[in-house]
Amino acid sequence: MRTAKKNPPAPKRLSDQALLSLARNVFDTELEGVTAVRNSLGQPFVALTRLCLRTLAAGGKLVLTGVGKSGHIGRKLAATLASTGSPAVFMHPVEAMHGDLGVLGAGDLLLALSYSGETDELLAVLPAAKRLGVPIASLTGVPDSRLAKWSDLTVTMAVPREACPFNLAPTSTTTALLVLGDALAITLLQARGFAKHDYALLHPAGAIGRGLTLRVTDLMRTGLRFPTVRATTPIRDALVAMTRARSGSVAITDRRGRLLGIFTDGDFRRHVTEVPDLLHRPIGDFMTAGPITIGADAMAIEVMKILETRKIDDLIVTDADGRALGLVDIQDLPRFKVM
Repeated sequence: MRTAKKNPPAPKRLSDQALLSLARNVFDTELEGVTAVRNSLGQPFVALTRLCLRTLAAGGKLVLTGVGKSGHIGRKLAATLASTGSPAVFMHPVEAMHGDLGVLGAGDLLLALSYSGETDELLAVLPAAKRLGVPIASLTGVPDSRLAKWSDLTVTMAVPREACPFNLAPTSTTTALLVLGDALAITLLQARGFAKHDYALLHPAGAIGRGLTLRVTDLMRTGLRFPTVRATTPIRDALVAMTRARSGSVAITDRRGRLLGIFTDGDFRRHVTEVPDLLHRPIGDFMTAGPITIGADAMAIEVMKILETRKIDDLIVTDADGRALGLVDIQDLPRFKVM
């Protein structure tokens, strides 16, 4: 006999304001949880940080493990740790019991994540880790849980309540775990002296990495693509030089090549309706004297900062003596994938 299908409950008719209020309550509840964990940080977190530092200094790695939502957070934290200079991997507890336990080495540190501290699949891995001589550190909300008892070191992260109205779905707890893990990653980053250049080396394919590894010398136009004229050059001739170089600006230099100013196609448009004989006038009368410049050894990311903050499209490259070496044109940056 077939049973009749139950219709899903009709959705509540809520006002826009009511919907926003529900969403903001989630923010408030999760912020409350993060704040509670922040305020509870103490010596156990310091001990965990020092244990991680010793492990990494000895050539070991951090192996994170967890099940369910904690496992998802563990994967993200392992990626964050690795990308900020702390070698780390994620090991799924179930897969570990079927061969992936080989990820663990004697010099590693196992970081076990479970808010309840009673997840059977996670607990099953711990005796095997102990037999391998791997120390266990745990992040849990229950200090007297089985996980805590198995651990050599426990950082407790008690959260007042979940954002879920039934206090069941992991929400505040997973957010707090994520922030706590990020705090560990960034603390390790700074304690280990991990620099911006090191970060770039681990992100070679991304715009951030390219911006931190490419230098101005890799981007700038030189030779025939970098038009330069003297201050006495008529604007007409300067425009011809700009056109030949397919450039939106021209550098004005003295006889020693030292930069005096810059003249852009925007400058030409601004003056052409006001000065009838503009094409025959010397460019030095209309150039922007003492323009913004950058050194050839500067990082590409510095170019981006200058172009964005100063709202300009062209940047002259100079040496220590003020000689014009080249030009960085904002139109070239997409080709180098730094914007």
